[in-house]
Amino acid sequence: MTEHSHEHHADPAEPVSTARMWDEKYSSRPRMWSGQPNPQLIAEVAHLSPGEALDLGCGEGADAIWLAARGWSVTALDVSAVALERAAAHAQERGQSAKIEWVQQDLATWVPDRLFDLVTAQFLHSTQMPWQQALQLAAAAVRTGGTLLIVGHHPDGLPPWGGHHTPEKFFTAEELAHELRIEEPQWRLEVLDSRHRSVTGPEGEAASLTDAVLRATRLAAQ
Repeated sequence: MTEHSHEHHADPAEPVSTARMWDEKYSSRPRMWSGQPNPQLIAEVAHLSPGEALDLGCGEGADAIWLAARGWSVTALDVSAVALERAAAHAQERGQSAKIEWVQQDLATWVPDRLFDLVTAQFLHSTQMPWQQALQLAAAAVRTGGTLLIVGHHPDGLPPWGGHHTPEKFFTAEELAHELRIEEPQWRLEVLDSRHRSVTGPEGEAASLTDAVLRATRLAAQ
């Protein structure tokens, strides 16, 4: 089914909500993302024993579905109702609906009410809030012995398409570890890396991107 774009002409003095902004982006095309799980998620999580996972900014659900298929019980959170509706449909098609809870929340106001064995945030780059705020929430949701995995666009290897023209909204892995205070005795840092990969853009253009990757294990209770 093809989604149709809906234009809204709001009062310029009225701020556009994050949910509405993302709903309009998703509604502007039948599919926003590739439908494949993020490669760094596969690389960093495939060896972990499954438990309870939190997928922040789950989009159309590819990562959550991949986790569920490997035995994880997944809470998948996104601000966009349109994205979550598509994600739920994809999970139904793949027989993974029973293992995933889809939750619509804005990270600007959301507070985790429980802890998880894995918290993953893949390219959670918000135009509405500082990356430090969103990713501190991710770190706070990891239980003792659990894993934090954060992957983002490195400011020196951004996609040439889209709105990626404000490097301050992005981070290196080292900046991420510093801002989140990923250090002993509370954390054991497992991976701190910049990884290059070749991709194909939305119009078929070839590009080389750089991912900032952090994986850490929580050692002490908060």
